[in-house]
Amino acid sequence: MHIFQIPALLPKLFPHWIWRGSKDHKTIFLTFDDGPHPEITPWVLKTLESYEAKATFFCVGENAQKYPHIIQLIKDQGHEIGNHTHNHLKGWQYSKQQYIDNIIKATEWLPGNLFRPPYGRIRFSQANRLRKMGFKIVMWSLLSCDYDPKLNREYSLKKMIKHSKNGSIVVFHDSEKAFENLKFLLPRYLEFLTQNGFELKHLG
Repeated sequence: MHIFQIPALLPKLFPHWIWRGSKDHKTIFLTFDDGPHPEITPWVLKTLESYEAKATFFCVGENAQKYPHIIQLIKDQGHEIGNHTHNHLKGWQYSKQQYIDNIIKATEWLPGNLFRPPYGRIRFSQANRLRKMGFKIVMWSLLSCDYDPKLNREYSLKKMIKHSKNGSIVVFHDSEKAFENLKFLLPRYLEFLTQNGFELKHLG
């Protein structure tokens, strides 16, 4: 069973984390996790450009280290970069210091203060430490579930359209396992958003 929309209780339990933008403006915040990828990320950038859309890319440090030219391309096209740990770690499986050290390692290639925990899994102690270090922990409002090879793409698109509201933060993935779904979902979702007057911005 896929959970496309974040349960309303979670932002109330963790109010210091960013779950959505302002409801006062007709804006959607597109985000892409797990890149950069040398072929998929440029495809995403070209698709975004077609709709004059900006986005935030939560990148894995080891991927950024391999493909610094893709990181530069993201920046050059006016998008925002976020930290997604150096090795795509699940916070629940690591001590506070191990997790923090991995994030710090990623900052060599991913400067800035936006952070998204892989899988959304992070310990309270890890999150509190990051906030004290000046990081903003960014979660999401809508999840495309594009990473699932068995995804019903039409159903996913329908759900995303239904639940897109002012300030929604939407998650896609510029990764190999998500690409087939992404090729279907992203252009169609962007078409809906632009036709309905949403402004597409990054989180920075």
